[in-house]
Amino acid sequence: MNSIQDKVVRRLQRLGRGKVVTPKDFLDLGSRDATDQALHRLVSSGALIRIGRGLYHFPRVSDRLGITVPPDLDDMADALGRQVGSRVAPSGAVAANRLGLSTQIPAVPVYLTDGRSRKVRVGKLQIQLKHVSPKQLPPGSPVSTAVFQALQFLGRDAVDDHIVALLRDRLTLAQRHTLLRDARYASDWMAAIARRTAAGDHASDPGDLHG
Repeated sequence: MNSIQDKVVRRLQRLGRGKVVTPKDFLDLGSRDATDQALHRLVSSGALIRIGRGLYHFPRVSDRLGITVPPDLDDMADALGRQVGSRVAPSGAVAANRLGLSTQIPAVPVYLTDGRSRKVRVGKLQIQLKHVSPKQLPPGSPVSTAVFQALQFLGRDAVDDHIVALLRDRLTLAQRHTLLRDARYASDWMAAIARRTAAGDHASDPGDLHG
């Protein structure tokens, strides 16, 4: 392999199987032409799967079924955002389902973006990017944004101890700490849920959290 392709492969291996990438993810390794050629060769060899214009899937095979696992919807949406330099976040319905807070599965998953609206189909998967104003994509980590979108979708009256327990189980300790730190971007009632979710962790006040 040439040096650019070798570097691309090493980065893919660091990212891990199942990731969706774009040429922009490798432009620090060489020119756009060299990057495109490296990706094309990796597709030809079967190491990558081209799933759309400028979208590539580093496939993962299920140990149990022995088949290629479809790309993750969140990874696809993030990659689409990186393509055009737009922010992307799951809509409340998508976030609630993917966090295990709701069993409702949207027929067409909707992701919010400050870029243009569009629908993208990859095989049997289809997602919709819906343009919203930047203020509807609050700052904070992607996980925190997803949690607050999910809570907004569920509504204040539907969020009980069971939902808090599900969030504690779903989020890692670091993610719960980050959620508490990002609570300053949320409404008062959702900030209270963030505090309950992080209750009992070593850091219990946003001011104590750094990084």
